[in-house]
Amino acid sequence: MKIRKNDTVLIIAGKDKGKKGKVRLVFPKENRLIIEGINMVKRHSRARGAARQAGIIELEAPLHASNVMLLCNKCNQPTRVGFRFLDDGRKVRICHSCREIID
Repeated sequence: MKIRKNDTVLIIAGKDKGKKGKVRLVFPKENRLIIEGINMVKRHSRARGAARQAGIIELEAPLHASNVMLLCNKCNQPTRVGFRFLDDGRKVRICHSCREIID
């Protein structure tokens, strides 16, 4: 998966289109991400002793990875992600716009 935890992404589709956020969780098998403050949904929860609050709570729902684009640290533009092998054999992500290393 080309997007990792703590990356800053731009939402390109859905109800939150145009917003930016930081990736909190990544689910590679489902190709989904949870982003801070994006795709908020309301869930009804029952109290389970003193541990959990009862009522309607708001939480972030997972988004499909195809609905986001990575924001490059250097050029600050939404970009596609490529890969390159360095001289020491490491595989790193690169920005397709400015050709700089993202990692």
